[in-house]
Amino acid sequence: QTTRQPRPPPRQSLKLTYPETLDRIKEEFQFLQTQYHSLKLECEKLATEKTEIQRHYVMYYEMSYGLNIEMHKQTEIAKRLNVICAQLIPFLSQEHQQQVVQAMERAKQVTMGELNASIGVRGLPPLPHSQQLQAQHLSQHAQGLPIGPHPSGLPHPGLALGGGSGLLALSGALGAQLAAKDERAHLEAVASPFLNQFLIIPAKKTLVKTGVSIGAVIYLLSSLSAYSFHVSADGQMQPVPFPPDALLGPGIPRHARQIHSLSHGEVVCAVTISTSTRHVYTGGKGCVKVWDISQPGSKSPMAQLDCLNRDNYIRSCKLLSDGRTLIVGGEASTLSIWDLATPTPRIKAELTSSAPACYALAISPDNKVCFSCCSDGNIVVWDLHNQTLVRQFQGHTDGASCIDISNDGTKLWTGGLDNTVRCWDLREGRQLQQHDFTSQIFSLGYCPTGEWLAVGMESSNVEVLHVSKPDKYQLHLHESCVLSLKFAYCGKWFVSTGKDNLLNAWRTPYGSSIFQSKESSSVLSCDISPDDQFIVTGSGDKKATVYEVIY
Repeated sequence: QTTRQPRPPPRQSLKLTYPETLDRIKEEFQFLQTQYHSLKLECEKLATEKTEIQRHYVMYYEMSYGLNIEMHKQTEIAKRLNVICAQLIPFLSQEHQQQVVQAMERAKQVTMGELNASIGVRGLPPLPHSQQLQAQHLSQHAQGLPIGPHPSGLPHPGLALGGGSGLLALSGALGAQLAAKDERAHLEAVASPFLNQFLIIPAKKTLVKTGVSIGAVIYLLSSLSAYSFHVSADGQMQPVPFPPDALLGPGIPRHARQIHSLSHGEVVCAVTISTSTRHVYTGGKGCVKVWDISQPGSKSPMAQLDCLNRDNYIRSCKLLSDGRTLIVGGEASTLSIWDLATPTPRIKAELTSSAPACYALAISPDNKVCFSCCSDGNIVVWDLHNQTLVRQFQGHTDGASCIDISNDGTKLWTGGLDNTVRCWDLREGRQLQQHDFTSQIFSLGYCPTGEWLAVGMESSNVEVLHVSKPDKYQLHLHESCVLSLKFAYCGKWFVSTGKDNLLNAWRTPYGSSIFQSKESSSVLSCDISPDDQFIVTGSGDKKATVYEVIY
């Protein structure tokens, strides 16, 4: 018999649930997708709110800073008016003198409520309601908001261009200016009767009796500057009475006319112009570009000198007087020396120090020595013939930011981020003088024909010091950091540039304003041609501007 094998059990049918699983996954995916979109919208909303809050903060900060500056200006105006009144009072009769003194004392005690009441009594229109609300809104937010200084340290070219709050800050500032303008109009209307009653008319009568013309008074008022102060040895500040030749003397320019705009393509942190006034050198990120300005309408550089890594800024470039050698320094430990006499400019030497960056350069009058202001505070002295480091001046406790050398080549002046200006004796290799300030020093220049040193501050002031007497002038036209400064070779005037987009020309030493030019961005660098015929500036809108000086 054959044994039968048992049959295998019948296979059970597999229940297929793929469609249900897919539906379940689809539902889960749609739920997650809905959640994702919801969270995404919430995130975008929060990001928008954050951006808006940041913009409002910047706007309020700038408005508050502007209000602080405006209050400072109004205080200075009040001080100067007080000085003018004090100078006019002696011309009045005894009776009028007493009335003026009493009126001035009463004016000092006027409260804001009384001022508003006075404006109302005289029938003057109040501020528009919208401006009242805006002024109230600004004052509420200004209280308790910290007013910080400008960014500390030598500003990075980006920082030197200012904030980016844009139209919000602009509209706020315009609104504040309109409010201030209306307020000034009200104050002038209130003040006019006082001036006429107590000063102008009595002075006119008195001066006619004494044989002094009213024109003398007008000249007195106009010659007293609203921005230049003499600072005595004991710290007393007085407005400067400008002499008759302040703006009209020989060798004093009338204005400057823009003749070239050189599109460098990057923020221009360093500029220099050749002795022949034919070539301009502009330093930006990584390279120096060479321009031939003898050709009208020059649109492109004639050469490009690649000096540093692409992302590192050139901070200073200086020509030797023969125009055949250019020395370049910046955000690197190495200075490069370029031979410009060859058909194509080439590096002929490199000078390396231990400092990570060079902020400024100076060349000795005999072209034998180069001085480098280093970010570590040292001043490195290089022998250009042997390309060797021969000495270091140590003293600045923070970065050395600017430098100039006396015409006879015996003294070196340096400014630093440690709020000091120092004078060094190049023959004996030691520090001679130190001047302490309350602000970081960003720029300076030594007058080629006299013992005056002009210093540009982070605080926006320009100070002109006599180097051997306790005598100085303080100039107040810039509204932000003074980033560069250069004396004309005749010594009679100098220019300064700032983060406020301004190029200011000043009379040496007392600082009457000769001319002013407003550019479209921060002006980071400047130079004057050896014949005092041209000025070149480098700015944050990635170009250099060449001015012709008009006499």
